[in-house]
Amino acid sequence: MLMDGTYKHILPKIGLGTYNMTSKEAEVMTYESIKHGYRHIDTAAVYKNEDGVAKALQRIFAETNIKRKDVYITTKLWPGGLIKLDRVRNYKDTLKSFEKSLMRLNLEYVDLYLIHSPHGKTKRIDQWKSLIELKESGKVKFIGVSNWGPNHINELKENNLPLPDANQIEIHPWSQKPDLVNYLKENKINIIAYSSLVPLTTWRHKDGENSKKTTRMYEIGSSTNSPFKLLANKYNCSEAQFLLQWAIQQNFAVLPKTIDLLRMRENFDFNFFIKEDDMHYVSTLDMGDSVTWEYGDPLKVS
Repeated sequence: MLMDGTYKHILPKIGLGTYNMTSKEAEVMTYESIKHGYRHIDTAAVYKNEDGVAKALQRIFAETNIKRKDVYITTKLWPGGLIKLDRVRNYKDTLKSFEKSLMRLNLEYVDLYLIHSPHGKTKRIDQWKSLIELKESGKVKFIGVSNWGPNHINELKENNLPLPDANQIEIHPWSQKPDLVNYLKENKINIIAYSSLVPLTTWRHKDGENSKKTTRMYEIGSSTNSPFKLLANKYNCSEAQFLLQWAIQQNFAVLPKTIDLLRMRENFDFNFFIKEDDMHYVSTLDMGDSVTWEYGDPLKVS
């Protein structure tokens, strides 16, 4: 993997996100994206589509020269605790949850296993210790967290535990989180950006796709003078490509999600560099908090 002088990149810069995909959609998109050149697939137990990813991988391995070592697979532990009825996983529960994910994926190991959120609260340390055990066993190559802030990661430091290899967080020009980004870079934790395409009008625009995206955000995104429309025109690219390149240029890995084959290819096939003055301009567009989680920003969990 590439080195940027700050930390070692442990995963490909562009991966396929599978949130909200059915198992069949995940199977089709995983298969087609890997054939196109993607080498990272991101799934999770709570997405309920790991079996679809598995079917695609078996087809790829059977039909092409692509081997298991050529593909990077991320899945996630659902920690529990989001609502009162959502039982929090303890140490043994975490190990069992991983084994179920591994079985559904039909793999001997996963490349990256993440704790999906900090909602485990008092069980966060136990969950993290389980991930350490999984890494030591060889069933996981890298371990990390998702939606954790400095206060959550500092708990690991206080308990003299290894820090995460990666933190997967919502990052886009409207929620740039500079303090968290600086903290992660200082601690040599890889940053994986999800929901990079929040500013697009097509992001979670269907019934049932809930979020905290505001009416103002939708209005800005749909305007003909949207900053991202103007910048995409300047760089002769799509808005999605501009948003992805903005993240990649800051050494974030990205996980664009789509069930459209043309968009999947578009999200992978680009090669340009955003000028420093435009990067600075985008830095002024930050609106603050995350918008992806309708139940509230997980970074604010105590």
